[in-house]
Amino acid sequence: MSDSPGLRGLYLISPDEDDSDRLLARVAAVLPARPALLQYRNKRADTARRRREAAALKTLCDAAGVPLVVNDDWRLALAVGAAGAHLGEHDGDLRQARRAASGLLLGASCYDDPARAEVAAAAGAGYVAFGAFFPTRTKPTARRASPELLRTTATLGLPRVAIGGITPDNASLLLAAGADLLAVVGAVFDAADPLAAARRFNALFDPGRPAPPAPSPASVPEPSPE
Repeated sequence: MSDSPGLRGLYLISPDEDDSDRLLARVAAVLPARPALLQYRNKRADTARRRREAAALKTLCDAAGVPLVVNDDWRLALAVGAAGAHLGEHDGDLRQARRAASGLLLGASCYDDPARAEVAAAAGAGYVAFGAFFPTRTKPTARRASPELLRTTATLGLPRVAIGGITPDNASLLLAAGADLLAVVGAVFDAADPLAAARRFNALFDPGRPAPPAPSPASVPEPSPE
């Protein structure tokens, strides 16, 4: 899955969850929305637990027809048969990962740096990710990116992922700027109805598909953006 020219849609990232069974249940509940990708991210677990959770998520994703991406660790992605891996600036050399894992979809975090995206593209990235575009509680100190960055990197010819505090209400700004995928954690998994929230994001990419109605403000907890 190293080629990715048509990659577009909701890019779900797994929520922080210390209980593996609860993690799997929460993810399983939103997979019927058929996101474009699901990323497994767990920076707190040990190696054995990450392997178990990644393998279990691979089974769920296969059943739903959703490609699984593993955060930080292309070797784990290979071990569980995932579709791809996502690498940040401290996750090893992307060019080495491309040589060792020619079939993986490799994504690269490029933060607010178009030059980093150019290097990633030359090294074999299948997509590049930028952000944070909005304030985020998942990474409150994350570098901030401007939507203009999405416009200026269109010439890379790779899908561009937007991340950071994205909700169905602010996403249109990023889509208009050229985002191909919207990476989301809290706006889906912390919603009163996570499946309906995921489908609202889907509707942004498919104007012909009616979006579920937004829940009443009285029934929604304070949003927890990424």
